[in-house]
Amino acid sequence: MSRVCQVTGKKRLTGNSVSHSNRKTKRAQHPNLVKKRIYIPEEGRTITVRLSARALRTMNKKGAKAVLQEHGIQL
Repeated sequence: MSRVCQVTGKKRLTGNSVSHSNRKTKRAQHPNLVKKRIYIPEEGRTITVRLSARALRTMNKKGAKAVLQEHGIQL
């Protein structure tokens, strides 16, 4: 499974590691992803999604069902 947030679509960034001698080698910065089980009371069931920490904060603020529907995730 790729490291992509199912809500925000965040994925890895690429860049360079720069040493003291200014040599550059490729590196990746991965998003802070969490596999989370979320209970949807309107549906009466639980779904599992892979979220970034930022998306989880948004869900706590707006509500899980609203955020998932806004981003087109099947409930």
